Amino acid sequence: MPAKPTISVIGLGKLGACIAASFAHKGFSVIGADVSAKTVELVNQGKAPVTEPQLSEMMDGAKDRLSATQDVAQAVVDSDVTLIVVPTPSTAEGGFSIDYVIEAAKSIGRGLKAKKGYHLVVLTSTVLPGSTEYGMIPVLERESGKKVDKDFGVCYSPEFIALGQVIKDFLNPEFLLIGEHDDRAGKMLADTYLAVCNNEPKIARMNLVNSELTKISVNSYVTMRISFANMVAAMTEQLPGGDVDIVTGALGLDTRIGSRYLKGAVAYGGPCFPRDNAALAYLAGQLGQSGALAEAVHAYNSSSNTKLAERVLEVMPKGSTVAVLGLSYKPDSNVIDEAPGFILAKSLVEAGVTVVVHDEMATDAVRRVLGDKVKYATTVEEAIAGSDVVVITTPDKVYAAIDLTSIPRSTIVIDAWRLLRKQAGDRPNYVGLGLGDDNQRLSGALAGMWTDTARART
Repeated sequence: MPAKPTISVIGLGKLGACIAASFAHKGFSVIGADVSAKTVELVNQGKAPVTEPQLSEMMDGAKDRLSATQDVAQAVVDSDVTLIVVPTPSTAEGGFSIDYVIEAAKSIGRGLKAKKGYHLVVLTSTVLPGSTEYGMIPVLERESGKKVDKDFGVCYSPEFIALGQVIKDFLNPEFLLIGEHDDRAGKMLADTYLAVCNNEPKIARMNLVNSELTKISVNSYVTMRISFANMVAAMTEQLPGGDVDIVTGALGLDTRIGSRYLKGAVAYGGPCFPRDNAALAYLAGQLGQSGALAEAVHAYNSSSNTKLAERVLEVMPKGSTVAVLGLSYKPDSNVIDEAPGFILAKSLVEAGVTVVVHDEMATDAVRRVLGDKVKYATTVEEAIAGSDVVVITTPDKVYAAIDLTSIPRSTIVIDAWRLLRKQAGDRPNYVGLGLGDDNQRLSGALAGMWTDTARART
């Protein structure tokens, strides 16, 4: 293998385009391939085909090393390592479809047939265990007339990235997960990835099926942590003096637990967490095991969105206008899949509420779904002005910069991430989710509960 092999990336969506640009940025020659003529044209013009931080700047600085084509087979012929980054949509049952993977494999196989020498094929898309071994490899062998391990290598190596910080996460992975069909393929991929990383990540090398299970297990486990923290937040909010940040901060000090994903705020969303959690439950069922834990997390997460909407409807005066700040599932992203802010806006509209929304990146995505059912504010100030209730649903820096004193005390502020808690003081119009109130109506009930308990013991 040359010191820096030529890389081909099949699929130039939000992840694939960033992977291709990152390799080119690090001095690799990269050939991107995509079925979209528009995407190919944009890449060849040095323009970003998707919206992601750093992508445009990175592509601009690597124009001479990054090209694109619609000819997947030729991209394989002209490269040494091929990364498959195509969609694997969820099925109605909760699994993943590998139709796009199979189509890509057919074209890759034809490329393998036409070239001499060893080639490495890497599947990065999220799939169920067995998909690489029994779904993709037979297609590659059939189309190429060659044998895995002898003529070409195969690995399964998914990325652990978050939209809005794809490039940062790709270049600085916490660890590299490499599922390998044989040692040669795994070592080649490990060397290739280490040459592009800014850090020195640990590497977990294993067989294909274990790596496929690891991928969905990681994300599913994270959803459990998020939901647990949200459950704690719901309880602390009902306890006089309760503070979820204090509780989860202490929990994080225990080395058996750690602090990651123990914030306590809104439901999880996005293109990965919900579907990977559902897939783990589906897989358990297919294997004759119980997926009850993953199913319970999914149910609790859905109920969190419902409860947030109920909370807003409960506190808002009749005929109110509600401002929802944050429509994507996380900051620096335009993705609204399962996003709590988007779901809240939609639920309020369905309840007949006048809703104004703000999100610097996700407005167009929401407009395609909700149309003129909501009002679209171009600034935070515009969204807040004239609103009776303001709900902050993403921890975006632009919302953390809000001056709470500029908001009338008659306007109720529901802060899901407690971004403004330091400014709040004793303002009665500020509601930080997960923060109890010594004066709330439940304080008396709590005291009464303990009084009743004491009486029962005497």
